[in-house]
Amino acid sequence: MEETKKIVSISKEELATLPAASYQGNIILVDSEEDISKAIETLSKERIIGFDTETKPSFRRGQSNKVALLQLASDTTCYLFRINRTGLTEPIRHLLENDSIIKVGLSIHDDFHNLNKICELSPCGFIDLQQYVKDYMIVDNSLSRIYGILFDQRISKGQRLTNWEADELSEHQQAYAALDALACIRIYNHLNSGKFNPLTSRHLKDAPEPETH
Repeated sequence: MEETKKIVSISKEELATLPAASYQGNIILVDSEEDISKAIETLSKERIIGFDTETKPSFRRGQSNKVALLQLASDTTCYLFRINRTGLTEPIRHLLENDSIIKVGLSIHDDFHNLNKICELSPCGFIDLQQYVKDYMIVDNSLSRIYGILFDQRISKGQRLTNWEADELSEHQQAYAALDALACIRIYNHLNSGKFNPLTSRHLKDAPEPETH
């Protein structure tokens, strides 16, 4: 008899029961050339960086906005680059194209597509968690579900559709944006450390039977 295939997955209902995750590190807003230089100099010393972007939502059909915020995080600090104000300056582009620094994100090709609307970019050194987690039998694609599987905490998405081009970002917006980038680096480090064994995960399940037509 063929053995049932196993997967690691968390349902929407299971995820909803988990306690909310919160950002505990430092947050630094970057919205001037001087701030950019300082931030990039510090981040360039890191071996691994968490990566994410935020865009002001558009509620009109066929209309889209450019990326407003670029988040780059170390283990302790997240830098929020307000690129709707500064653009993708040369130091930022250099970091994103530096293949000696690992940048970890999720669904990164969407981010690249949107960043290329601002200026031409050739990203290097990136790891997409949607692909990376497959080696650990995790079939879920969303950041919140992957984080829930590994850390038994839920990332709230309540701030996602807020105005990322606002004159001032609220504390809730800043914490949300920082947590998304930090979550990427935490997931990567946890899996890479060998501490996660999918076969002993409480979220190990039988794979659903393939549909037959």
